[in-house]
Amino acid sequence: MPHSPEEKKRVLLRVRRMRGQLDALERALEAGADCGPVLQQLAALRGAVNGLMSGVLESHLREELGQPADSPEHRRASVDDAVALVRTYLK
Repeated sequence: MPHSPEEKKRVLLRVRRMRGQLDALERALEAGADCGPVLQQLAALRGAVNGLMSGVLESHLREELGQPADSPEHRRASVDDAVALVRTYLK
C-alpha cells in the first residue's frame, strides 16, 4: 500500500487511468472493433497493471526491508514475506 499522501495520490491516478483504459476496451468490444486495436488495448492494460504492481511491490519492499529489524527472527520473517510476494508477482 502507498505509505505517503503523494504516493497514494499517484497510485490512485494510475488506477483511474486504468479504469479509463478498461472502459475504452469495453466500448471497443461492444462496437465489434477489429482484433488488432483490441489486442493493443489489452497490451496497454497489461502494462498498466504490471507497472502498478511493480510500484506497490517496490514501495512495500522499501518500507518493510528499509527499516532496521527488531530482531533476527523479525528480519527473517520480513525477508520470507518479501520472497513470497515476489514469487506471487512473477507467476
